[in-house]
Amino acid sequence: MASFQINKGIGRTVEFKGLKAQYLFIFAGGLLGLFITIVILYMIGINQYVCLILGLISAGILIWKTFELNTKYGEHGLMKISARKRHPKFISRHYTILSLINFQNQSI
Repeated sequence: MASFQINKGIGRTVEFKGLKAQYLFIFAGGLLGLFITIVILYMIGINQYVCLILGLISAGILIWKTFELNTKYGEHGLMKISARKRHPKFISRHYTILSLINFQNQSI
């Protein structure tokens, strides 16, 4: 009888070297965008050492900030923050003075 291994990673989030979920896509997209920017700068005619130093510093900052966001906010943290920004702080209903007077007279 054949035995098959069960894939225990089903339903889990994508993870690579500690980066989880959307941080992995931010990291990969940032490195790709940085690579394209450095190639364009080199093709314009900027010195290759300037491009190299700029690329290394920018990549270091990108890696540092991505891992910092990952540890600070966790797996679903950025989605929670963006949802919190769209949520109203308090709900209010604006009455005119005339409608408040009429409302008080109707309740008597």
